Formats: sequence, C-alpha cells, structure tokens
Amino acid sequence: MAIVRKLEYQHLEIESRHSETECTYAIVQAAGGPYLQVDTYGSRQRRIPGKKSQSIRFAPQAIEQLKAILAKHFA
Repeated sequence: MAIVRKLEYQHLEIESRHSETECTYAIVQAAGGPYLQVDTYGSRQRRIPGKKSQSIRFAPQAIEQLKAILAKHFA
C-alpha cells in the first residue's frame, strides 16, 4: 500500500492501452487523516480473479490537489 501526499504532473509520451477492472474506495480515519483509499482488483484473466491488486491512500493534501485537478480539467 502507498500513501500519496503530493501529486506531480508528468506528460505521457506514449499512451498505453489499459484493461478495465473493479475498484472500491473507503474513507480511512487514521493519524494525519482522513484518507481516501482506492483499491483495484485483478481482472478475470488473472490467476486469482478478483484478488485485491493495489491500494493507494490519498492524504488530505493530495485530496486537495485532486479536487483542483478535477475542477481545472473536468469542469
């Protein structure tokens, strides 16, 4: 699991194709939080379909950055 405190823009030279997967979120109350936790799960083609694949927790300062990014690009 990773805790993200800061987001930095990086231009992608090549866009790769991604497959769809299931995703869940939770609000985690912990020291320095609350955190937004996003979990993704293995695709149906994986050896253990539906197994949790990645967990990322966004700290409050990263959540504020996400809000600004969304407001700027998806308003």
